Amino acid sequence: MRVGSFVLAAQFPGQGQGEALHRAVRSAEVAEEAGLDSVWLAEHHFVPYGTCPSAITLAALLLGRTRRLRVGTAVTVLPTAHPVAVGEQAALLHLTSGGRFSLGVGRGGPWVDLEVFGSGIKAYEEGFPEALDLLLRWLREPSVGATGERFGFREVPVVPRPSESLTDIAGPEVVVACTSPSSVRQAAERGLPMLLGMHVGDEEKAEMVALWQQLARAAGHSAETVLGAAHVSAGVCQIADRRTDAVETLTKAMPGWLKHGLEAHVTVDGRTRQMRDPLAYTELLCGLHPVGTPRLCADRLAATSERTGISRFALLVEGSGDLAATEENVRRLGTEVLPHLG
Repeated sequence: MRVGSFVLAAQFPGQGQGEALHRAVRSAEVAEEAGLDSVWLAEHHFVPYGTCPSAITLAALLLGRTRRLRVGTAVTVLPTAHPVAVGEQAALLHLTSGGRFSLGVGRGGPWVDLEVFGSGIKAYEEGFPEALDLLLRWLREPSVGATGERFGFREVPVVPRPSESLTDIAGPEVVVACTSPSSVRQAAERGLPMLLGMHVGDEEKAEMVALWQQLARAAGHSAETVLGAAHVSAGVCQIADRRTDAVETLTKAMPGWLKHGLEAHVTVDGRTRQMRDPLAYTELLCGLHPVGTPRLCADRLAATSERTGISRFALLVEGSGDLAATEENVRRLGTEVLPHLG
């Protein structure tokens, strides 16, 4: 089992954006010190829900500041980025970090980002498969050209080539954020592991893994690929000497952040959105994920792994909104929870 942190660089009420980003960087540095396996970085635009606009850029900084930690994006949003540019950056980080970079990609949402970056709603609604396939070709082939609906260009050499790494890892891992049967199919057909969100529980995640395996087999992938896929489960982790204290920490801090963070999202086409109740959502997350004593947290992670077959975790550790409390939470995860997991 491999346990890492999930970093949103969340801006809690009353905090500055620089404060949120400083906490994000420090939590990753402490994650390496505490023995965690990885850190996964989210990206958002124009909202305090997350103040990091480029997960790949922040990943580059953290790869330079760490020596062992795997750093991944969760996720790089393909509809607002050119897949060749993403591929070049991913290859660069793969080569210069000794293979410690993981590229998580996803569709994002129907947000105003699509207008600002000029990609439009069609890139979100229909364009993800084309962008994903172009990205994968860039990471696997010596030269690439495109004749798709959205991307068209003459064949050009891939520089730098991920396969030129000085390690025995051919290229950066690619993980796909999956929230629906359609996205599960897209990941499975390409043999790519999934990143599953923190808003769903073990039963739904187990169903998505089973569907992925079924579709991957149907697509002709080997038993080794199907059974060895290292899916990632996102969740929340808050550690305290009593479960009630851990829950209280999150229910005091997270609803305020969720309310002003989620409300700030603006749809590109004016479509209506159904907002989650911030307190109810926080309470749901506390019930689904490792929130409580170190022993309880370890048991919860082990149970999720057994029920779903997922062996990798990306855990939101900044739910208190406080720098010192976040650092302590990460250290306790590494020193008091991980030893129970073997």
